[in-house]
Amino acid sequence: MKQLFKADQVYVDGQFRQNWAIYTEGGRIIETGEQSLLERKYHSAVQIDWTGKAILPGTVNAHNHSFQSLLRGIAADRPFLEWRDQALYKYTPLLDEEAIYAGALLAFGEMLKYGVTTVSDFFYVHDGGNALDEAVIKAAKDLGIRLVLARTMYDWDGAPASYRETVPDAVKRTRELAVKYQGNPMVTVHPAPHSPHAASPEMIQAGYKLAVELDTPFHIHVAEEPFEVEETLAKYGLRTVHYLNKLGVLDERMIAVHLVWLEEPEIRLLGEKRAGLAYCPSSNMFLSDGVTNIPGLLAAGVRVSLGTDGACSNNRISVFEEIRMCSLLQKVSRLDGTCINAGQVFRMGTQAGGELLRLPTGDIRPGNYADFVSVDLNDLSLSPATELFANIVYSMQPTAIKDVVVDGKIVVGGGRLLAISESAIVQKINDLLSKWVKKFGT
Repeated sequence: MKQLFKADQVYVDGQFRQNWAIYTEGGRIIETGEQSLLERKYHSAVQIDWTGKAILPGTVNAHNHSFQSLLRGIAADRPFLEWRDQALYKYTPLLDEEAIYAGALLAFGEMLKYGVTTVSDFFYVHDGGNALDEAVIKAAKDLGIRLVLARTMYDWDGAPASYRETVPDAVKRTRELAVKYQGNPMVTVHPAPHSPHAASPEMIQAGYKLAVELDTPFHIHVAEEPFEVEETLAKYGLRTVHYLNKLGVLDERMIAVHLVWLEEPEIRLLGEKRAGLAYCPSSNMFLSDGVTNIPGLLAAGVRVSLGTDGACSNNRISVFEEIRMCSLLQKVSRLDGTCINAGQVFRMGTQAGGELLRLPTGDIRPGNYADFVSVDLNDLSLSPATELFANIVYSMQPTAIKDVVVDGKIVVGGGRLLAISESAIVQKINDLLSKWVKKFGT
């Protein structure tokens, strides 16, 4: 479909352009320019008039666990390992196809309403196959969000059985899923060995080798908690980053998640290897993980994106929220209000996420996917309008987000999900919880 989106302001090339427009066709941005010029040039296009609004690139959620939205609020205010055992591990036996689909609808629906147009879902409840992975993919398709399925490869014997696979099975199933969706602009599959704690050296190396074969990034939790560092030191005599480097997997394909507990030599090595980071500040705060050294990582050359993590360890799943939290947390932890700025954190939540995931999204420019959001310039959180960009980063509330476009299709209109209503999703969740209580007394 040929469409011309017009707004009072459009964020292009790092600045707001007045009375600008975006012409899209086939799910891609073809051209941006002055409204009057594009109206004449593309007079046959369907015109979407967003007067009173500004258009921003959609945000990219570089790390989430969609099923965890079902467990939001459970085991709050607990240390990390207690939270893991009382929330994730305790409820895992209840996670069948119906539950995984419902949880993904809840997660993806909330994200879309808050301006996320692409999500990387680090998914590890496989239960011996790919059916549950397909349930996540179906939920993304049904709602219209762009999905990277970071299919987790997990073989630690202390985890629930439905997480665990042998190395050959994990490789085979991940490859099958990746090949099935190869070339699909809305679904991409990446290997994701879980972590140095939950994936054996053989599993980590197999995940990396598969990423090379598929020519994709690979995802891995790294140094989120002190216990993981202590484990790798005890087992291998190396801190986590040096351990991964010894395995031969540390390079530009790596999207490390968290990177909280690092020493300076590890930061330098990550930068030298051009590794990426999916940083989840709210989750790190909620679980009292610690504070990742973002200015140091940026200075070293690490490519930094933002993620929400799962909704039972955050408990919001808005990248605009993470943009704000990233800046505030870094400033207060260093007692330096200048250590990071609005432009840097906004880029982390948009363009940098697209670059790390190797997707042409997160930036409004010709050739990129038509993924963007509109915000209401009359929303109180964006007033006064003298410093609109700063207000978007530091003061904007979800009430300002009105429309969301993914692949050229309007999936949120007037602040409402269009494909599946919020009430229908909530009803599905309530029915599922009632079923759990009836069947398991949970």
